[in-house]
Amino acid sequence: MIVLPVLAGIFPLTTVALGIPNSPGNQPIVTLSAPEPVKEMLEKYIRLPTEPFASGYDELFFLHRVQKEIHDILATEGYFSPVITMTQQPQTPDGITKITIQPGELTRVGSVTIDFTGDIVNGDEKHRKRIEQLRTAWPLTTGQPFRSTDWEHAKSVLIDNLAEQAFATATITNSQASVDPDKARADLVVTIDSGPVFYFGSIQVTGLQRYEIAQVTRLAPFKTGDVYRRDLLHQYQITLQKAPQFSTVTISIAQDTAQHLAAPVQVVLTEAQAQRFAFGAGYSSNNGARGEVNYRNYNFLDRAWNLTSLLRLEQKRQTFLAGIDTLPDQNNINHSLSASLQMTDIEGLKTDVQKVGVTRNYQTPTTVIQPGLNWQREHKKPDGAIDQINKALVLDWRWRRLVVDDPVNVRRGDITEVRIGGGSQLLLSDQDFIRTYASHQSWWPVGLRDVFFLRAEVGYTLASSRFGIPQEYLFRAGGIQSVRGYDFKSIGVHEGSAVVGGRVMATGTAEYTHWLTQQWGAAAFADIGSAADRWQDMQMFLGYGAGVRWRSPAGPLALDLARGHETGTLRVHFSMAVAF
Repeated sequence: MIVLPVLAGIFPLTTVALGIPNSPGNQPIVTLSAPEPVKEMLEKYIRLPTEPFASGYDELFFLHRVQKEIHDILATEGYFSPVITMTQQPQTPDGITKITIQPGELTRVGSVTIDFTGDIVNGDEKHRKRIEQLRTAWPLTTGQPFRSTDWEHAKSVLIDNLAEQAFATATITNSQASVDPDKARADLVVTIDSGPVFYFGSIQVTGLQRYEIAQVTRLAPFKTGDVYRRDLLHQYQITLQKAPQFSTVTISIAQDTAQHLAAPVQVVLTEAQAQRFAFGAGYSSNNGARGEVNYRNYNFLDRAWNLTSLLRLEQKRQTFLAGIDTLPDQNNINHSLSASLQMTDIEGLKTDVQKVGVTRNYQTPTTVIQPGLNWQREHKKPDGAIDQINKALVLDWRWRRLVVDDPVNVRRGDITEVRIGGGSQLLLSDQDFIRTYASHQSWWPVGLRDVFFLRAEVGYTLASSRFGIPQEYLFRAGGIQSVRGYDFKSIGVHEGSAVVGGRVMATGTAEYTHWLTQQWGAAAFADIGSAADRWQDMQMFLGYGAGVRWRSPAGPLALDLARGHETGTLRVHFSMAVAF
């Protein structure tokens, strides 16, 4: 019998045999008895033999090794005074060895001392406040269990928080955990050398061939002489990575204390191909099958402008568009110029639309603001009604905020959008109008996998009449992202046998998705809404049903079977796109 005379534990003991479960001819030759939480931890790391030892020496070597392993594992979890007893049970056929563990009292944190050296202790009021903030944020406080992983994590968080602003070369010069096994107490001491305050210096760019250095440096969210901040470097890298001109971007600061007053910012780039063709095909129950070809030039006129042209042919809609986007400046502002031709044939309404526009785009990680000016000419041809030509010069403003946990597969978050625009007969428009629109979407996680989703939208066009206003500034409802159970844009105002846009609209959705696996889920939903020419003419349409969800690399794909409550008809709603 081997006994280590240290403190006894206070946990009730349970016996468990580790290794392969008992079965005839496969009996464990070593068993382990330990409190339940300790047993679960040891099961992850210790493998006990199930075959007889080749010799007595092998047995003694194993028992010596496993005893040391148990000591080391328990120490990492804060048990520094275990009693480990190994006894042989002669009453068993093969003389099974039983290892009994009493882990002892769990060691807890006693005093915590965090000292600083370097420029952070120069007496500056901001630095004194920051020292107090770092000490307050220290996660491993007095009375908490002392575990090795928590100790290392706390030090890592401390140095990371200090180095993220001003002190780029901060390091831990001393860390000590003084453990008193008799008192089950660990006193902690950490000393950090902040080093000097770093300031941004010049931006050094490598990897450019086609583009000017100024096109990269002017996007920096900082200027020479600003105090170093890691989040600004990260923001700068994200901005450049989003630019289609570059395929890879790496940004770092020279961590040389001799250059801390003007530390060079090193930007290493790999340029993407300047021109690209893409082809695609897909299907949507809204517009039917489609095919498209896309051409992009990321260095148009040798100014790093993004030229995009698209030809998309769908069963109910055909579109050709071309646009130019300038490179964002250091304030994340760029401009877009676009022109498009589009023909549609939806619910008995045919339209031919020519459109040109210019937009100013301001973008942050969560928000997009787009004021713009657009002119369009629309030839409207409703079945059984009079053809019309509508023209409008519209000053438009769009605000969109997106805060989600995952932009591809959302479980929690919100998307809000507001648009306001209008035209006047005094400025190249056939009708005076103001169009307003707002929408909101919210996702809430339920349990470990499920998601509850709510969507609402409302639109109102202030005008004396809908006539003379292009369809883009009026409203119809029905179909995907509207009221399922009804055809795409089938809810609106009737002109002849066609459905055209009205001046008011409101729709909403409630949907619950239960994910059966990581890839497959089932959803139940209800949609309600309508579109009309006046609020008092609104007749609400209800659609409800269920569907299948599949998480693709591009996001969830949906196949829904919906019933229109007012008509009793069943409709399948499906959208899927594949690029090749």
